[in-house]
Amino acid sequence: MTHHHNDDREGEGISRRHALECMIWAGTGVLWTLSGGVPTSLGLLGEAKAAEALASGFTFLQISDSHIGFDKAANPHAIDTLKEAMGKIQALPHKPSFLIHTGDITHLSKAAQFDNAAQIIGGAGFDVHYVPGEHDLIDDANGQAYLDRYGKGTKGAGWYSFDQNGVHFIGLVNVVNLKAGGLGNLGAEQLAWLADDLKAVSASTPIVVFAHIPLWAVYPQWGWGTDDAAQALALLKGFGSVTVLNGHIHQIMQKVEGNVTFHTARSTAFPQPAPGTAASPGPMTVPAGQLRGLLGITNVAVTQGKEELAIIDSTLADA
Repeated sequence: MTHHHNDDREGEGISRRHALECMIWAGTGVLWTLSGGVPTSLGLLGEAKAAEALASGFTFLQISDSHIGFDKAANPHAIDTLKEAMGKIQALPHKPSFLIHTGDITHLSKAAQFDNAAQIIGGAGFDVHYVPGEHDLIDDANGQAYLDRYGKGTKGAGWYSFDQNGVHFIGLVNVVNLKAGGLGNLGAEQLAWLADDLKAVSASTPIVVFAHIPLWAVYPQWGWGTDDAAQALALLKGFGSVTVLNGHIHQIMQKVEGNVTFHTARSTAFPQPAPGTAASPGPMTVPAGQLRGLLGITNVAVTQGKEELAIIDSTLADA
């Protein structure tokens, strides 16, 4: 199954610079590569270009919301579904260059939960770039447990940037002092750092921003948005290609606005309701036989003789 995105400008078409029409899911993550220097999901590419992109050795994959330590009815075995997801990623015929984890690594910021996550995710043999979710900052020391493990080389509450294969990656933190049901917040210090960080980046450089809570107003009534995101996006408007990756809402949602493509990821732990379809957000309990289907994956294969990639949508419940 191919996941298509269209915005209101169907008649005009969306610039190929930032259109991500086919979302390719693997191990409950989306697999990205570089096409003409711009982050692109593999489903956009024809067979020859996809093979070339994979051979070039640069793809990256996003996972999110592992919630290690969660054991309620929505998924009593969140640790096992994470193990299964990582197994799917390890089995990919072409390995991603690194993983991005967009937060809620743990459920309660306990040392044992961080240790279990490190063993499962880190043990898979990939470089992993993390940002925290609100569940990673609820220890008694205001997030020190997260920073002790993942804060090396970061600023403030854990924000940072790095460059790889001509792309500038920016990890932001928008979950500090988050109120229950409240919007995320970046804060003046982080926004000032972002402005300074971008000064040295060419306008033609593709930008990938990743943070836990969406940087667009998905559903503010449930806190699914970031209060000062507009200030961050204003700093990014001069760049030709900006991709924003988030977690938090445990479902796929996406939109294109100007030069920015927004994309949220599924959880490896449990689903949440679609915006406004329940009294509140939170773990959504489904019949046991349906859970692993909602944590589904899509395998992508290059098939000889076909112009397009073979995209097979499957789930963790499939053999």
